[in-house]
Amino acid sequence: MPVTNMVQALNSALREEMRRDKRVVVLGEDVGKRGGVFLVTEGLIDEFGPERVIDTPLTEAGIVGVAIGMALYGLKPVAEIQFIDFIYEAFDQIATNLSKIRRRSGGMFSAPVVIRGPCCGGVKGGMFHSQSNEAYFVHTAGLKVVMPSRPYDAKGLLKASIRGEDPVIFLEPKVLYRAIKEEVPEEDYVVPIGEARVVQEGSDVTIVTWGAMVYKALEVSKIARSRHGWEAEVIDLRTLFPFDKDAIIRSLEKTGRLVIVHEAPKTLGLGAEIAAYVAENAIELLKAPVARVTGFDAPFPLAHEKLYMPNEARIYMALSRVMSY
Repeated sequence: MPVTNMVQALNSALREEMRRDKRVVVLGEDVGKRGGVFLVTEGLIDEFGPERVIDTPLTEAGIVGVAIGMALYGLKPVAEIQFIDFIYEAFDQIATNLSKIRRRSGGMFSAPVVIRGPCCGGVKGGMFHSQSNEAYFVHTAGLKVVMPSRPYDAKGLLKASIRGEDPVIFLEPKVLYRAIKEEVPEEDYVVPIGEARVVQEGSDVTIVTWGAMVYKALEVSKIARSRHGWEAEVIDLRTLFPFDKDAIIRSLEKTGRLVIVHEAPKTLGLGAEIAAYVAENAIELLKAPVARVTGFDAPFPLAHEKLYMPNEARIYMALSRVMSY
């Protein structure tokens, strides 16, 4: 079984799905000859040609608009946004059209568009190349939102997204592109959308997180175990909408304490929705108030990136608060 990083896993998923289904096409800025700014689509044009791997002009609204038209005519487009920060130019196409086509047409049409792109911080990209904007799309009814944290999930989730009939916003933490390597099967598999992964089992506190923050949570759990004997259960949501409510409740039945960690700003982030769901449906399970460790309600900085993003110290302090309550 080959050991691959996330870029290689995503490339493999695209290649396999394009071989499996001739309706799958890839489009975006520099996705062809250049292979994408992070080389996720490298080599695809050599195998599938410029009619299925399409270099587009620099216009996100045009990329998504064309992808919607392709989908309505029976294709399965995978549109790359070079950095997810640039997706706002296409937000009207996504929120007004793409997300509503199935219901607006009474089920006569679907729009199986996958919009993928690098997200989040950790690479000193500054405020225009480091955003975690998942909450906009989670709040937009009709979209599915995915963020893998490891190569195995990246490949399986992208394949599942392409095979579905609903639009998917596929967010790829760029700091993980080449940082994490693991064995990824060559045989066909999918990771079901909507199912979280229990990365580490524990009995004292639940940490719910996603993307690159999974590894911060795991590091803090080691510190907490060595210092205090606390056993943290770490849950990687993988799918941000629909998120796996049952997995969170099952964990809280064991631990009774919840810490939520995400890079996006705190106010109206997905962590707030998770906390609200627990408060409405399982507050009797809680032994302490829910704690959130997040980015700050400010534009993403360049010089102080490590202070803005959740770090081990902030997560550890949150664990200490809920454990001492």
